[in-house]
Amino acid sequence: MPRPSRGLALVLTLVACAGTVSVAQRFGVIEGAGAGIRTPTRDFNDGGFTVCKWMFRSDRSEPSGVGWSTDYPFGQINLLIRLSELTKVHVSRDRRGDVNYWVVRATDDALFKCPILIGSDVGTAGLSNAEVQRLREYLLKGGFLWVDDFWGTPAWEHWTSQIARVLPEFPIVDVAPTDPIRQALFTIATVKQVPSIFSWGGPGSDPRERGSDSPHANFRTISDTQGRVMVAMTHNTDIGDSMEREGDNPDYFAEYSPEGYALATNIVLYALTH
Repeated sequence: MPRPSRGLALVLTLVACAGTVSVAQRFGVIEGAGAGIRTPTRDFNDGGFTVCKWMFRSDRSEPSGVGWSTDYPFGQINLLIRLSELTKVHVSRDRRGDVNYWVVRATDDALFKCPILIGSDVGTAGLSNAEVQRLREYLLKGGFLWVDDFWGTPAWEHWTSQIARVLPEFPIVDVAPTDPIRQALFTIATVKQVPSIFSWGGPGSDPRERGSDSPHANFRTISDTQGRVMVAMTHNTDIGDSMEREGDNPDYFAEYSPEGYALATNIVLYALTH
């Protein structure tokens, strides 16, 4: 049964107080120094759940954007850790017990072994014809793409021009209040607008990174002919930062992380069961 986000907030707060929030130290990586690009190993599909970060070429720029590597790697690391704590999803881990996360291009054969592909700052993505074709094959064969952290009208229009090349016959729709993706575990009535921590002005501040051109968060999808969601889009919000930055500031954590994780958990559980 769906549980309220208040329960998730309590669980996450207890976990954070227990000290497991410091993933940067745990993984031996200094934030800002770079984590390197972790390309999939030959046997990376070990039966455990993992996420693949989508690497693409940017053909335009957005204010404060850094292209495909936005929210990498700690957005993915923290998501996998929290999934292993909050659900029964069996998460892939290496011999040291650290979660496995990967970076793939649309043209990589490994793409077809990725249970979920995550793209950030996709309002800058420029896809080649080969990438368009491969991404289309992946999605129509049962793959799932979640794109996040792109803001305003120009980024939206650029992204939709690209994904229309991939899935031209399938419309983009707003997620209905009764859609199963809103009920997978937590009840998601409204998708919260999460600013990046660098744009955040403190508790109660305006979360609209593009001002009047980003009035609220948009939750939209593209589904196949059977109604299965192939592409989930969280526009005008940075769900990735609610995970990546959970340990940077306790007020930011309290304001954004519980609802960010609730939505991310629902998206993953939906992708794994549809």
